[in-house]
Amino acid sequence: MNNLDISTQDGIQTITLARPDVRNAFNDEVIAELKAAFLHVAQQPHVRAVVLAAQGSAFCAGADLHWMRRMADYTHEQNIADAAELAAMLKAIYECPQPTIAKVQGDVYAGGLGLVAACDMAVSVDTADFCVSEVKIGLIPATISPYLIRAIGARAAHRYFLTAERFDAAQAQRLGLVHEVVDAVQLDAKLNEWTQALVSVSPHAASACKTLLHDVAYQDLTPELVAHTVAGIANIRASEQGKEGVQAFLQKRKPNWLL
Repeated sequence: MNNLDISTQDGIQTITLARPDVRNAFNDEVIAELKAAFLHVAQQPHVRAVVLAAQGSAFCAGADLHWMRRMADYTHEQNIADAAELAAMLKAIYECPQPTIAKVQGDVYAGGLGLVAACDMAVSVDTADFCVSEVKIGLIPATISPYLIRAIGARAAHRYFLTAERFDAAQAQRLGLVHEVVDAVQLDAKLNEWTQALVSVSPHAASACKTLLHDVAYQDLTPELVAHTVAGIANIRASEQGKEGVQAFLQKRKPNWLL
């Protein structure tokens, strides 16, 4: 892929935005490549976790300026098709069956926040700035909103969507957009700590847990939801890895996915 570097080591796939000259801004090509990369890794059972990273001083500056100039001449139908591809890419990240981590080594603007929010967890350097900047240029953060509002909550979204003010990594952590803030020297160590934790869990349970999170979050506590969770634990208990994990625990041995 022209705009991404992809590598896999010890069960961890790293998908790296490789356009540092434009601060890893995305265009239609990057969107297509990211969507394809996440749909492909979803079919790779040997991959236990996925890291979304970036080269250079910025994690992602949002939309590429050349792409935006082209979009200015799009018809309504072309804009619909273009936005649908961006939405499909974010959905591919969000629904990736493996746990996903955003490794934020620099600033994140506009649509870049959607990439971070679509991942399961995020670690950021303490020097990174964040900004939902769309309203400054007469746009709205529409396609990223389902993921970003889930990450930071509606009340915070009202403020930052409407003011387009910058906030630092410490505030991003307080809002829930990132889970840990470290200095640049500690970034790889913190990432390794998380990936080692992720490769130790049952792959089937991790995937099922992500589905559970998507199904349960922000839902009313209805009888149907309770029944769904009852079925969920019953199904996982009866699964091959569920049985193996419980037996390994009782027998005080490692489960077979660690052997």
